[in-house]
Amino acid sequence: MMADEPLVLGIETSCDETGVGIVRGTTLLADAVASSVDTHARFGGVVPEIASRAHLEAMVPTIERALKTVGICARDLDGIAVTAGPGLAGALLVGVSAAKAYAYALNKPLYGVNHLASHICVDQLEHGPLPEPTMALLVSGGHSSLLLAPDITADVRPLGATIDDAAGEAFDKIARVLDLGFPGGPVIDRLAREGDPKAIAFPRGLTGSRDPLYDFSFSGLKTAVARWIEAKRNAGEEVPVRDVAASFQEAVVDVLTRKAVRACKDEGVDHLMIGGGVAANSRLRALAEERCERAGIRLRVPRPGLCTDNGAMVAALGAEMVARNRPASDLELSADSSLPVTEPHVPGEAHAQGHAHGDGHAHGHDGGHSHDHDHVHEVSKKNLY
Repeated sequence: MMADEPLVLGIETSCDETGVGIVRGTTLLADAVASSVDTHARFGGVVPEIASRAHLEAMVPTIERALKTVGICARDLDGIAVTAGPGLAGALLVGVSAAKAYAYALNKPLYGVNHLASHICVDQLEHGPLPEPTMALLVSGGHSSLLLAPDITADVRPLGATIDDAAGEAFDKIARVLDLGFPGGPVIDRLAREGDPKAIAFPRGLTGSRDPLYDFSFSGLKTAVARWIEAKRNAGEEVPVRDVAASFQEAVVDVLTRKAVRACKDEGVDHLMIGGGVAANSRLRALAEERCERAGIRLRVPRPGLCTDNGAMVAALGAEMVARNRPASDLELSADSSLPVTEPHVPGEAHAQGHAHGDGHAHGHDGGHSHDHDHVHEVSKKNLY
């Protein structure tokens, strides 16, 4: 850690975790999290309005806790980074508003960054600078994506994504069918260790010769598992919960790792980074390690605490933006619930307009198409709160 490396605070509020991290360069100094997951558990899933209110209550105390952990004042920071999207609109709005307020009051540069790109960049805090390009498999409650990132701050290219239920969402739904509570991932992972992954031959979605190479589908698997359980119950038979958990989990991680390793081979990339909440799954880690070793691919997976949503990942990407002299966002930054992964960060209006009008039309990293943001909030300097 060098004293002249950027010291950045990151704020993450895309879902039900209020995360605040502080990073100097690629060194993690503080990772404070306030979770509202227990409140959502009684409803069987995340309730957006409850999440937003929880972020409001937790924001300032969590920021103060992070600063206290490092032993610095807010004015010592070199920049403020915040998740601008994608995510729940109301939850994002709380984080973006807080970040703008701190940036304005402290006269510090503001960086609105992409949630998915942050999940990739967090690995720098554990395993050092990312290789370029980086191949990333992101698996969470809302996303299952294969991404190629030649430059995590400016060039992230989607190779494949889920076309229906994401992997984490499928875990939650099957846990609900089995009456295991919410969230479903950790409990299924735990029960699966005592079950037989070969007990039930559940389907592997989108693995046929004519199917998209890198896209994912877990809706059919979810339905097949639910119907299998229903048939057992209708017949008055006991459902072998551990075997169901193990067989379902194996079907998910088999597809994820198979497609990720193939993407590495096809793109000539000799390493794979896995991130997102489902990356904490023990079987996913083990099977990925197995298959990567056989294929001569180096596997990079952050520790479980850095896989779930956290402020450290946002701070990591923010610090990288500062280090590479990327343009800061301005105080008109908006929460964008559908911010595409091809936009790792949201630059200020002056930079964006200059980029768009340089030759008469805007260019994106997806081949020349501009993206119309679904802006849910516009705040000027005069109206900051």
